[in-house]
Amino acid sequence: MNAAAEGPSVREGTRPAIAVLGAGSWGTSLAIHLARTGHTVRLWGRDPEVVLEIERTRRNSRYLPDVDVSQPVMPTTDLGRALSGSSYVVFALPSHVLRAVAREAVEWLEPAAIVISAAKGLEAGTLARMSQVLSEAVQPSTHAVVVLSGPSFALEVARGLPTAVLAASADSAAAEAVQRQFRGAAFRLYASDDVIGVEIGAALKNVIAIAAGVVEGTGLGHNAMAALITRGLVEISRLATAEGGRRETLAGLSGLGDLVLTCTGDLSRNRRVGIELGRGRAVQDVLAGIHMVAEGVRTTGAALALGERHGIELPITAQMAAVLDGRKTPREAVEALMVRPQKQEA
Repeated sequence: MNAAAEGPSVREGTRPAIAVLGAGSWGTSLAIHLARTGHTVRLWGRDPEVVLEIERTRRNSRYLPDVDVSQPVMPTTDLGRALSGSSYVVFALPSHVLRAVAREAVEWLEPAAIVISAAKGLEAGTLARMSQVLSEAVQPSTHAVVVLSGPSFALEVARGLPTAVLAASADSAAAEAVQRQFRGAAFRLYASDDVIGVEIGAALKNVIAIAAGVVEGTGLGHNAMAALITRGLVEISRLATAEGGRRETLAGLSGLGDLVLTCTGDLSRNRRVGIELGRGRAVQDVLAGIHMVAEGVRTTGAALALGERHGIELPITAQMAAVLDGRKTPREAVEALMVRPQKQEA
């Protein structure tokens, strides 16, 4: 068993302290959920206005309006204070800031604290998955890294609606510890050792969700949407297996489940970006209007580069890159997908 498997202070009958780094919608919702299950939660945010509002009003109106942030959640801008005494550390941050915060956090990590990635995406430039970024920043022989992923809109988790996700790690004891400590009456966790498959599914579903939004925004109908989601899953599976993941993982929560949710749910930011692009709005105007990170926009180029590294074709991703770069209109991108040479499905 890895030394990190139980965290530094887990004993039978106790609920260890947990630090959640990132006071956006996902970090705040996880903090609310974990406090609901009896943990003391330190919620770290870089923006003093957001942190102060949570402290004074128990609300995060910028990222998660109309949901109370329960009293056991202690907001702070002090990273050392958030991490002190925390047996589990959740990184719920945008992909482009994860490395910098992890490097800063490592100084205050408790010995044997379990590190949890709740970030989805690929790092620009390195093309690294989020668990790889964390493993490079912390000492993985001391701090086990677990990936938390699956179909989970932040607002629904915050409201206590039924949700099922994955705890994925090469360290089975650490994954089981996260299952045990993070579970709730309406929050179920399955374990997986296929970290690659889980993370590629989590990253690329955001790209396919933009394409699904384009289909909806251009009014192309349900047939086109079904085809897009199905072929999108093929594309995700192709990249995941090239990276070393297992195809069957993509038929589960972190693949099909997360893809369907993000492509069809009204709370999906990436789908919303695609809808507005499909209606003819410029990408800069769309992103300026949502006030939150749509990871699919950043992931598209990185996923395309990763596909090129493996010599595999990612047609949907390539067309979305052309739309986001302004080289094609959304309708031209869809037409390009439809006129590709026909082939066997499998």
